Amino acid sequence: MLQVRSLTKSFGGVTAVKDVSFDVRQGEIVAVIGPNGAGKTTLFNLITGILPPTSGRILFENRDITRLQPYQIASLGITRTFQNLQVFPNMTVVENVMTGFHRRMRTGMLKAGLRWKSVDAEETEALHRALAWLDKVDLSHRAYENAATLPYGNQRLLEIARAAVSNPKLILLDEPMAGLNPQESRELVEIILNMREDGITFLFVEHDMETVMSIADTIVVLDYGGKIAEGTPEAIASDPRVIAAYLGDEEEVV
Repeated sequence: MLQVRSLTKSFGGVTAVKDVSFDVRQGEIVAVIGPNGAGKTTLFNLITGILPPTSGRILFENRDITRLQPYQIASLGITRTFQNLQVFPNMTVVENVMTGFHRRMRTGMLKAGLRWKSVDAEETEALHRALAWLDKVDLSHRAYENAATLPYGNQRLLEIARAAVSNPKLILLDEPMAGLNPQESRELVEIILNMREDGITFLFVEHDMETVMSIADTIVVLDYGGKIAEGTPEAIASDPRVIAAYLGDEEEVV
């Protein structure tokens, strides 16, 4: 589904991502791990078009998306969440999720201003889809509350529902477990696994190694911007380069 080929991003004299290549196959859950500053979020920004690469290529379903704008990439079926919460605090929970459906709507400003029937039909569809996804993440009972009133963990779930409402093929999650307590992390793992059963593929950055080892099919390890290892959780857990760079002593590996 996703092919990253020799991807490099330099900022002046600093190379944040250096000659990184890997694949994400349809239906997989692929994790990207590495120490702070390893280039993980920069990699996500390159894939989603927020940053242009210095060199390299990105292919999605065999289409070159390297130089596309973020809205064009989203229209192909790639959505994401961010490391820092990005909710609209003065909008309701369901309105936040509905914004994720915007790329699927075709009504322009003129038709919206004149309140054509197609406007009401699209807004009704967006509302129904948003409520359905809130139900899947167990937030439907708070649909009409302001998003700012949600606890931190619930706002994480809100972001995932918003990323999923447009029926994407691939979702990029940037540290989805950050700030969650153990119970919330377990619930989010279950939600991600259920979404995978619904046909969604995942690429995610995460520091919670218990979560990574439990749900990832493949793990890509970055260090100083470069890929130092790629493989199954079992292979990564015993890789000396990974242990030295990130995981610590071998006996501490989950």
